[in-house]
Amino acid sequence: MSPRKKKPRVGDEISWLRPLSPGGGPRYQQIVDLLGEAIANEVLRPGDRLPPQRQLAEALGVDLTTVTRAYDEARKRRLLEAHGQRGTFVKGAESELTQWVDLSLNVPPIPSQIDLSALFSQGLAVVTRHSEANLLFTYHLGGGRHADRQAAARWLAPALGPVAPARVVVCPGAQAALAAIVLNLTEHGDAVLTEPLVYPGLRTTVQQLGRRVVSVAIDDAGMRPDALEEACREHKARLIYLNPTLQNPTAHTMPAERRQEVAKVAARLGVKIIEDDPYWLFAHHAPAPICAIAPDLVYYVSTLSKCLSPGLRTAFVVLPDPSVEDRFLAAVRTFALMPMPLATALVTQWIQDGSAQTLLSAVQTEARARQQLAAQNFAQSGQAAVAEGIHLWRSLPPHWSARELARAAREGSLSVTPSDAFFVGTGEPPRAIRISLGGGRDRLQLVAALRNLSALLATPPSERTEVVI
Repeated sequence: MSPRKKKPRVGDEISWLRPLSPGGGPRYQQIVDLLGEAIANEVLRPGDRLPPQRQLAEALGVDLTTVTRAYDEARKRRLLEAHGQRGTFVKGAESELTQWVDLSLNVPPIPSQIDLSALFSQGLAVVTRHSEANLLFTYHLGGGRHADRQAAARWLAPALGPVAPARVVVCPGAQAALAAIVLNLTEHGDAVLTEPLVYPGLRTTVQQLGRRVVSVAIDDAGMRPDALEEACREHKARLIYLNPTLQNPTAHTMPAERRQEVAKVAARLGVKIIEDDPYWLFAHHAPAPICAIAPDLVYYVSTLSKCLSPGLRTAFVVLPDPSVEDRFLAAVRTFALMPMPLATALVTQWIQDGSAQTLLSAVQTEARARQQLAAQNFAQSGQAAVAEGIHLWRSLPPHWSARELARAAREGSLSVTPSDAFFVGTGEPPRAIRISLGGGRDRLQLVAALRNLSALLATPPSERTEVVI
């Protein structure tokens, strides 16, 4: 007798489905997201056959065209493949999933449910229709038009409450803003006080301007007020740098009480604070920024690069007093002459018409989903994930140093950031890496990369086999 042909496995029929959310975006996109999640979690596996479109439509209570559009979109994302009358199947793993995945660059994930091309085209069409072209292609040496500042104040309101537009300046990215603040408030050789792990761009800026980074001791709540006061007096510091919400790289959030204590020390000693706050919008219950507690002490920096897109090159700076604007902008122009007028106009339009909030909501949803996938991936290690933001901080087992792990990951076409890239403290850097979750092209690629990383973490360097050709 000839052997029977093995029937394709039907992927748990439709047990992977969940009810669609009325406020969750286009229904076909929600179906695609459910498919991607089921594939990433291996509820659906390569070769599984999906139910007929009509059956799925009935189960979800949607029309057939919605499911047809969802299947078409899933094929475009390389999740599914159609085989004529045989049906639609989960696509097998492709070699591109083993190509280079950069989890070292902290960028917001691109949300699959948003058509960025359409969003960009629509926003640009409105901008060009209501603006004179010559004004979009000439020098703008101020800190933004009144409309730009009003839009910025509106964007910052969830974190800061009402902000006078006169205090807000539009800058060509956070890096230029940070450099301008350091240049304005310190002199050559001065100390800038930070926590022992700090955003590398700040460290580079301080050193290139001839200033010094001096780390202040921390505890579980963050920078210690007693150590801060001691460092201010010892180094005659004029400036403190803090990234208090979902800190880069540790993803730690400074509690409200500690923020108040730090602000009191700064006020008593007459020291200004840079509050670099790119991740506040990702934190579900974030304390009020220090700027909301002590606005006259703080230069508050909020960039769109971490919550919308790096390509916008737009950051908003809230000044402690409008009177410092001229000096601040003069310093900005030593690094970048101006924000790009076309990008600034687009950002203002998006904030005014709600497109920026739509994009932010989609990025927040995608970031949460990726944090959940990371938590599932690392669950066996017993290390809890933050479940917020676009990066996580992963302690390493004793058999790996951060540099060795990063080097081994590169050999496996995967990039992560070792702790010494952030370390300005004394002694040895912690045995840890930062993993940026926005680098994977989609959730499926991210899951594959995280699994490869988990396998690498579990294998001591001495047990890794080298292939010699």
